[in-house]
Parts: sequence; C-alpha cells; structure tokens
Amino acid sequence: MKFIKPVYAHCDLPCGVYDPAQARIEAESCHMIMTKYADLHSEEDKWRAVFIKEERADMVKNHLWVLWTDYFKPEHLAKFPDLHDLFWRATKQAGSVKKSVDPAEGQKLLDLIAEITDIFQQPKKA
Repeated sequence: MKFIKPVYAHCDLPCGVYDPAQARIEAESCHMIMTKYADLHSEEDKWRAVFIKEERADMVKNHLWVLWTDYFKPEHLAKFPDLHDLFWRATKQAGSVKKSVDPAEGQKLLDLIAEITDIFQQPKKA
C-alpha cells in the first residue's frame, strides 16, 4: 500500500510515557518503611509493613524492567556501556530490599535508581 510510510520512534510509545520516577517513588516507600520498622511494636504492624514493603519492591522491579526493556535502546548502551549492569544491579537490589528491613539496603536501591535517572535525563540535558 503506497499511502503507508514507515514511522520511526525512539520507544514504543510517545515520549514522556516512561520515567524512572515511578520506580523511585516506590523505592522511597520501601526505604521509609524500613526506616520506621524498628519503631513498630505490634507484630501485626510489623507484618503489614513487611508485606507492603515487599509489594512495593516488586513494583520497583516492574517499573525498572519496563524502563530497561521498552525505553532504553542500543544507542543508549553505546553511550553508557554499563547500562545493562546498572539495571541488573538495581533490580537485584530491589530483591534485596524485599528480604531486609535494613534502611541501608533501601538507600542502596535509591542510589542505583538515581544513577538510572541521571542516564535517563541525559538526552533532555542536551
């Protein structure tokens, strides 16, 4: 059909759909729960905190995977050769957050997401 011409886009949806802020918000929630966990006294409150933290950590992993697989392209990898390793470490850290109540583990996750955010924002700075 002659009236159909190829269209090229950076990602599978219009720009502005993807943002590491989604992962960061969930990671902040995990970190806050981990920070407050030691001050919880009832077993029910502790159980609920852990349940919510684990749920949010899974959401972090999901947001990171979508960003990694749908937004970032080979040209990003050429410019940032450690990109795959960074995402691998971040998603593994989200798994570590699921298994811990140590706020330091939550902070490590936030730091990795900050690195991803910096790379994500590079094209916008140019």
